[in-house]
Amino acid sequence: MALRETIATFLAAQLDFIFFLYGLAFLFLGTVCFAVGRMREPGSAWKPLGLFGFFHGAGEWLDLSALGVTDTATFALIRTMAMTASFLFLLEFARQKAIRFGLKPLEGPPLYTALILMVMLGGIVGGVPMAGAYARYGIGFFAAVAAASVFVAHARGFSGTARGLALVTAAGFALYGVAAGAVVPAAPFWPASVFNQAWFFQVTGIPIQLVRGLLACVLALSVWMIWGQLLIAEISSERYAAYLRRQFVWTLAAIMTFLACGWVLTDFLGAAYKRDIQKQAQGDINLIASRFAGEAAIVNGTVKALAESPSVLPLLTGGSGQDERRARTVLDLGVEASGARFGAILDISGTLVAASDPVDAADVSKWSAAPWFQKALAGQAGYHFAFDPADRGRYYYASYPVRRDDGSIAGVAFLQKSLDRLDADLRLFVRPNFFVNPDGIVVLTNRPDMMLRALWPLPAEARSTLIRQFGTLDDRAVVEREIKDGSWVLFNGERDLVRRSSIEHSQWSVILAMPGARIYAGRMLGIVATLLMTLMVLIYFFGREYGIRDRIQMNKRVELQELAQNLRLRATTDPLTGLYNRAKFDESLASETARSERYKTPLALIMYDVDHFKQVNDVHGHQTGDDVLVRLSEIVFECIRTTDLLARWGGEEFVILAPGLDGEAAYQAAEKLRAAIEQATFSVAGKITCSFGVAEFSEGDSAATLVARADDALYRAKMRGRNRTELVSRSDSIRGGMASVA
Repeated sequence: MALRETIATFLAAQLDFIFFLYGLAFLFLGTVCFAVGRMREPGSAWKPLGLFGFFHGAGEWLDLSALGVTDTATFALIRTMAMTASFLFLLEFARQKAIRFGLKPLEGPPLYTALILMVMLGGIVGGVPMAGAYARYGIGFFAAVAAASVFVAHARGFSGTARGLALVTAAGFALYGVAAGAVVPAAPFWPASVFNQAWFFQVTGIPIQLVRGLLACVLALSVWMIWGQLLIAEISSERYAAYLRRQFVWTLAAIMTFLACGWVLTDFLGAAYKRDIQKQAQGDINLIASRFAGEAAIVNGTVKALAESPSVLPLLTGGSGQDERRARTVLDLGVEASGARFGAILDISGTLVAASDPVDAADVSKWSAAPWFQKALAGQAGYHFAFDPADRGRYYYASYPVRRDDGSIAGVAFLQKSLDRLDADLRLFVRPNFFVNPDGIVVLTNRPDMMLRALWPLPAEARSTLIRQFGTLDDRAVVEREIKDGSWVLFNGERDLVRRSSIEHSQWSVILAMPGARIYAGRMLGIVATLLMTLMVLIYFFGREYGIRDRIQMNKRVELQELAQNLRLRATTDPLTGLYNRAKFDESLASETARSERYKTPLALIMYDVDHFKQVNDVHGHQTGDDVLVRLSEIVFECIRTTDLLARWGGEEFVILAPGLDGEAAYQAAEKLRAAIEQATFSVAGKITCSFGVAEFSEGDSAATLVARADDALYRAKMRGRNRTELVSRSDSIRGGMASVA
């Protein structure tokens, strides 16, 4: 039991960090949902889910702020509005998904108008707490359950890991609906008045905010992993998939490490400030208590001296008139020396024997029944604080027995001192301080609005008695239970360190409230440091992930471009010689003839083939024949201009498209090629020759007629003995030439 209370106390002291973690998880969820929406369905239902995460996370950080500052009604209203808006976004996510799944949910505007009016009605009837409870019961619970149903439906469309993650997310939303939508802050109606956050903490010893925060972490991580699975499917790269899995593990490990370190740092800084505040509070409470003790010590010492004075006893044992005068003188001196308001001597029956001032008989009758009188009759010193409802005065009574020579008690001497001067001194303290009776009723304080107010709940059986004793009494308790020394309590909406010191010889006590804002500021420093470290980790890992994803996608684009280029090259290139093929030649020929026709520029076509190529294949084999064609292509390619297009026409036949050359120039170029080939040596085949046909593009020509005339010129070169060049003109005249034969 003690261990459970220790854990509960520790967790209650960590609420600020719990709220921080809670809000951070939902803000992360919102970011991931927007990323999923951009990737999968731009402008889709993922956007409302992201807005739910942002608004809910911001609301939890507002709750975190409320722990360290005064929680005003306006601030509470703002937090309730943020929470309500977040639940509406969650409901909108489920509604849009239902539409995509083919269902027909209620229209958005009428539905949300009715829900907002419901929350407003709760606020009008029972204030902000009831409005918040209505929002959780009427919107939050059902929205979370609906979101869980959405992810169950998504699970049917996923497979493998993504399906399992969708089911985990569905379970997380369902449990969150119970934790956030069913276990609500206390509100003035059933079941919120019974089954609320305080009840949950009392039963389990765990703040419900911790449960919600852990569920928020599960939701954020599972949706993040779903996003990762979708990215893996989209990128379709084993390298990227492996990296993303490693990144998830390392990111999660780094975040958990930094959160743990941040929690330790936050607790350390809070503890350091807490020790400082406790030290200051202890000094202040000791100072105030010593002020009370000093006032009481003077009165206590004086009343004892008065009771033991030789002049007082004769007054109680029938002394002379001179004895009575001496006793009154001693009494007046005691009152004056102690600063008392009044002093008197009573016999054992409670009858007034002497008084410093005239007194009513009613007051004398009250004194005889007072505890300080009864204690003195018992032979002890009596000390008592009292509040007089008649004049609203605060007084201190000190009594002491007057003894005969044989030790028997002859009467009682007492002094009554007003605490008004002490009250004026207490008002000089800046921090709230209270002087209270054993039941917690404030009778002295530097906070006028707290006079005669009960700090903690009054016992039911003593309530009526206390009201009669104090007259007007505010019995609205400030704290939930009796204040113990050194406890941390919510004091008027602020978390304060409260010190309590009992006044000597009394059940009355002094209470000092030390605002814990400095502790909150110290812990906030640790929380901010944790936030910055966590953000740096996320930025680093997500930056790397984006970089690798872009690199992989760029590599894929390059590979596709290379593949397309290779395909285009293969479509236009002869695989044996590496020259352009007939398809590319036909495309270029059509383009060049059109240009020549339009701009009247010269254009020539040279066609050639290998003489007696069949004999090369028959004698040396087809491989040698292929080698001859490759070597021949290299020789010709080195001799032509860069603007000329060399292509393999088919078999051992080749064509050269020569823009800018007329028939004569093309003829001379062909002659140079023929001579170069004739002089070249082929490794196995030895010497080979080629025959050339040249045709010039003329007005009225087409690509087909130009090729036909070049082919005709080549045919004539073959017929006239090979190893020669023939030029054919439009008029079909043939000019021929051949190399000299050695």
